[in-house]
Amino acid sequence: MTETDAVAPAPAPADPAPAPGASAAPARTASAHRRRRRRLAADLTALGLVGVLLAAALTGTGAYLYQQLYSPTAFVLGYLDLLSQGRAADALAIPGVPVDSADLTASRLPLNASEALLRRDALAPLTDITAEEVEESDGITSVTVSYSSGPFEGTSTFQVERNGWIGVAPSWRFAQSPLAVIDLTVRGAMQFRVNGFEVDKRQVSPDGVDADPLAAIPLLVFSPGLYALSVDTPISVSKGVAVLSDTPQAQVPVDLQTQPTPDFVDVVQEKVEGFLTACAEQQVLQPTGCPFGIDVKNRIADLPTWSITQQPTVALAPDGANWVIRRTEAVAHVDVLIRRIEDGTVFPRSEDVPFFIEGTVTILPDGTASIQVSSAE
Repeated sequence: MTETDAVAPAPAPADPAPAPGASAAPARTASAHRRRRRRLAADLTALGLVGVLLAAALTGTGAYLYQQLYSPTAFVLGYLDLLSQGRAADALAIPGVPVDSADLTASRLPLNASEALLRRDALAPLTDITAEEVEESDGITSVTVSYSSGPFEGTSTFQVERNGWIGVAPSWRFAQSPLAVIDLTVRGAMQFRVNGFEVDKRQVSPDGVDADPLAAIPLLVFSPGLYALSVDTPISVSKGVAVLSDTPQAQVPVDLQTQPTPDFVDVVQEKVEGFLTACAEQQVLQPTGCPFGIDVKNRIADLPTWSITQQPTVALAPDGANWVIRRTEAVAHVDVLIRRIEDGTVFPRSEDVPFFIEGTVTILPDGTASIQVSSAE
């Protein structure tokens, strides 16, 4: 029997040795998850903060836009801005500004008020416009504003109410029209000026060419507004009167008394002198229609001769829509031959004859003047 080498069975493979650090892997994974969660939480927190800030910004922007563009205050300031720019037509187009007969009646304003001054030419600029106060009651918002016009400072309060929507923004209208009325009486002229704009009574009066020269003329005006009223014609002038219209739907009476211009007085003086000179051409003792003359107890031997040795100094005074010539003295001179009835003798008579005149000056519809001179005691 042959002896063979015995083969031992192979040993079972041993478990592999753990790699260095392998036991720390689960810990690192857990840590990574925690870091990711922290970053996510931080990101979500940041996004939430951004959302809050964005919402606050949008809310602030919306509030700002509302205040600046869509609030009752913005509505009123927009109206005043149009007036300050002289944009009368655009101001009239704002809801609640135009007035009808019902508005005028409710406000006890004249129904026949003229719109002649609701134009650019009659507007004075407004400056320093500032919103002062806002109050709301029963759906009406009262907006008080201050402003300047020329040397004057004023404050006005306007009533505003909702007038629907513009998209998601509210729109507004004046609950009470901001227009007012100036009742203007001009004595001694048919023309006047408002802020330099020429107006003729007959153009704005409801009676037209038949307008009473002394009747007050109601004129619609914007409020607020500064209106400088004056007269400056070849016949008459007046001192300027400034009216600050600061109350909506108010009625403001204004009375302008004019004075004659020096040129007009000179014209009347010339006409009076011409009238008296023509009187002196009559060769009678009592010139017809004239303020001087003499009486004699005897007969005249020849026609008398008159001359005016002292012309009167004309002074005019207002008399309603017209003028009066104040009582003033003049002197005529007469030369005449007198024949005595008793004995027929003739003797000259030469003497100064003082007399007084007065008169009226009536301004006719065509702008001319009718002058009447009479004797004054």
